[in-house]
Amino acid sequence: MAGFKKLIFVQLISWLLFALLGGYFIAISFDSAVSDAQQKAQRVVNAYINSQTIEQLAPEKLRQALSDGSTFSKFVIRDQTGKVVTMIESSQPLPLFAELVNNSFNSIRPQFAVNQTSDIKIEFTINAHNLATLLQQAMFIVILISGLIALLPIIYMNSMFRRLNRKISTTVADIVDIYINQNQVSDDIEQAMDTSRLKKLSKDLIPSFNRLSHFLQTKHDDIQNNALSIKKEAYKDVVTNLGNRNMFVEYYEKNIENAEKSTFGSLAMVRCSELQTINQTRGYQKGDEYVKGVADIIKHISGTYTGSQVFRLNSSDFAVVLPNTPLKEAERFGDNLQSRFTQYQQNQELSSVANTGIVGYEKGKPLGELLSIVDNAMSMAQSKQANAWHVQRETDLVNNASAGFGNQNWRKVITEVIESKRVHLVMQNIMPIGKSVKAYAEIQVRFKTAENQMLPTASFLAMAEKLEMAMEIDRLIIDTTLEKVKTRNFSEKFFGINVTASSAHNDQFVIWLERRLLKDSNIASKLIFEVSEFGLQQNIKASKRFIDMVHRVGARITVERFGVGLTSFKFFRDLKPDFIKMDASYTRGLEEDKNNQYFMRLMVDLAHRIGVSVFAEGVESQEEKHIIETLCLDGVQGYYIEKPKDI
Repeated sequence: MAGFKKLIFVQLISWLLFALLGGYFIAISFDSAVSDAQQKAQRVVNAYINSQTIEQLAPEKLRQALSDGSTFSKFVIRDQTGKVVTMIESSQPLPLFAELVNNSFNSIRPQFAVNQTSDIKIEFTINAHNLATLLQQAMFIVILISGLIALLPIIYMNSMFRRLNRKISTTVADIVDIYINQNQVSDDIEQAMDTSRLKKLSKDLIPSFNRLSHFLQTKHDDIQNNALSIKKEAYKDVVTNLGNRNMFVEYYEKNIENAEKSTFGSLAMVRCSELQTINQTRGYQKGDEYVKGVADIIKHISGTYTGSQVFRLNSSDFAVVLPNTPLKEAERFGDNLQSRFTQYQQNQELSSVANTGIVGYEKGKPLGELLSIVDNAMSMAQSKQANAWHVQRETDLVNNASAGFGNQNWRKVITEVIESKRVHLVMQNIMPIGKSVKAYAEIQVRFKTAENQMLPTASFLAMAEKLEMAMEIDRLIIDTTLEKVKTRNFSEKFFGINVTASSAHNDQFVIWLERRLLKDSNIASKLIFEVSEFGLQQNIKASKRFIDMVHRVGARITVERFGVGLTSFKFFRDLKPDFIKMDASYTRGLEEDKNNQYFMRLMVDLAHRIGVSVFAEGVESQEEKHIIETLCLDGVQGYYIEKPKDI
């Protein structure tokens, strides 16, 4: 393509030189023709005036003779005194090119003649218009011919280039087709293709295609390696380095559901019961450490089973596959897990660690159906005691209708807790920052089975919400707290009680709570009810009615887990809470997170403007506490400040 452009450039230069050279020779010819015409005119005029008198050169006769202006463009007659007797002048201009030539060579010049008696003097200029017209036509012909001479090679070469390009494209396409049809990636493309076909094509392209083949092979290997690396990352949990849900699904479908040989075994689901509580009260870093601890226990226990696989399905759930393990043996696996979880619970001072649901599997069992059954087993395990396990057998399910079986058991357990009032209260103080700030101790609740075993708190409250029994649990907690406060000397103490949003928005609960607080009006002023920001946002009108009632009886309100939603300060101006408690996610790594520091500072400034105190929860280190103090918060809560303790 570059050579073709160069050819065009050379042709254009040649055309330009040819046109200039032709123009030069035409200009010389024009100058010569004008010179000859002027000499003839000089001789004619001289001969004519020597045979005429001034009277005979009458103006009328001259005008008639020169009227068409085809001979002279200017003709002036003067007498012996130099006076103009007659002057005829044509206004017909020369063509542009002739004018340029005339200016360059000074071809057309005025001429003079005098008769023998010197009484007639003539000045004249010949009319070269016809010669100029011929010159213009000749120049046009020269330019046209030179243009054709320059253009024809370009057209021809362009045609040749297109044919060559088409041939190359066809050759390359044929080689690629042959190469693809051979379905090979080889370093020697000549061997990979049909040599009889190859002889018809350009041999010169073979080295280039060999290099291309080697390049494609290298890229193919790189892509395969990158794909494996990406898949490995996409299938790995970053906290525990276990396979994630995607890897579990792929493993199950390949090795169990669609296995070629008959297979059976046990599937266990292990759920971390305290992850949400630890994240909120101790911070997400402690939550990750807790998850790693649970994962290590599972890997250690399952490692004694041949071919076992462990996966982390989501933030709190693990799946354990025990190939060729009957449910009777899986029960021993559950016992070992429970024993290790109990040890870990005591070491870490937790309410519980994890529960385990176990089911059997066999070839062809759909994964969705199996997960539904194991989730039911998990619900049964959670309703027993801390760290409990439960094996769900097919014979235990009526017509395999597992849905609701775990719920029924949970309803029974929750009802027994409410009727027997088996709740245990602990409290965790909020440390005030500054002498003028009034803080309080948050009441936290633990639930027990009939055997006095602790139930997983998060699971218990979640199931109570799901079964629409949260309002009865809130009543039990409030009644138990009021009775405990009345029997203790807490004249200077203030207590925070968590209330679910569903209860706060229920008119019957609000009426009951108002009557209950008025019954113990001296204690009501010492209570602060905590409701989550997200819950309050679900029904602003109902939230306002609840808060107005709480203020009416002398109690106060805290908006907890603040910052998770998208709350406007119009929301606070309308609801008028007394405190807000920043979500623990804002405390985590606060000393390094400038964005969280800026957000907290902004919230503190705005909250203080409307008379609301701001607390931080989940404080786990001295650095976090120091930063919170510099941000002018009003109080801090967390395991670094104080662990939950009995009232």
